[in-house]
Amino acid sequence: MQVGYIDYLNCYPFYFQMFEKKPLTGINVIPGLPSELNRMMKEKRLDLSPISSATYADIKEDVLLLPEFCLSSVGYVGSVILCSNYPIEELNNKKVGLSGASHTSRVLLKILLEKFYGIEPYYLQAGPFPDLTGHDAALIIGNDAMRGCTDKAPYKYDLGELWLNKTGYPVVFAVFAVQKDVIQENPADLEAVIDSYRASLQCLVKEKENVIKSAGEKYPDILYDINGYYDTLQFEFTDNLKIALKYYLSAAEELNLLPKVESLNFFYDA
Repeated sequence: MQVGYIDYLNCYPFYFQMFEKKPLTGINVIPGLPSELNRMMKEKRLDLSPISSATYADIKEDVLLLPEFCLSSVGYVGSVILCSNYPIEELNNKKVGLSGASHTSRVLLKILLEKFYGIEPYYLQAGPFPDLTGHDAALIIGNDAMRGCTDKAPYKYDLGELWLNKTGYPVVFAVFAVQKDVIQENPADLEAVIDSYRASLQCLVKEKENVIKSAGEKYPDILYDINGYYDTLQFEFTDNLKIALKYYLSAAEELNLLPKVESLNFFYDA
């Protein structure tokens, strides 16, 4: 079974059990940027993976969501940052570089600027690691936003915080999706992965210091308080977060940024 892993600090708590305690026989874990995993899920080269929430709108006919798990923040997140040479209100007609690493954050920024600030900048695809070179502003996400590269920007905006302030909702950055055909073809391996995720999140509760230590060893260049970061994130896909995701998808559809999503379809009831 081919299982994707977002190769960022925020996804590590789901894989602690699998990586450090009990590797799963027959499970091949494939690390990558969110955009890479999104593409592999679209091409059905992965059986199960965390994907950008925005990507669910593109592949909703082929996958079901795991109802227990997500990557979310209520307000400030620290790893989705708009760096700018100008105040955000002055970015109309300016050049904004978009990280190619994620789908959710790019759409999130466009909704914020267009719907809530009335701004239409020139968006430039900037690869997975953008900076302010050649841009008036740049969207930087994941580990790259926590390596100190944003410190020199005159203006910095945390998109999780902006989104909460403007909409009242948290941001669900990623969800976990499984190919529909895998559910019947490989139920035992699928259940083993789900059980491993559950065990990992229990480790975050019961032996948090061990999870943090292992995460720091895996990502030694992170200039960030890992303990505080994990306190900021939400890993359980609660009913409130499902409502928040529906709002995000609806707002994106209204601006023609994503296809319409009638409902969130789950593998089972949590």
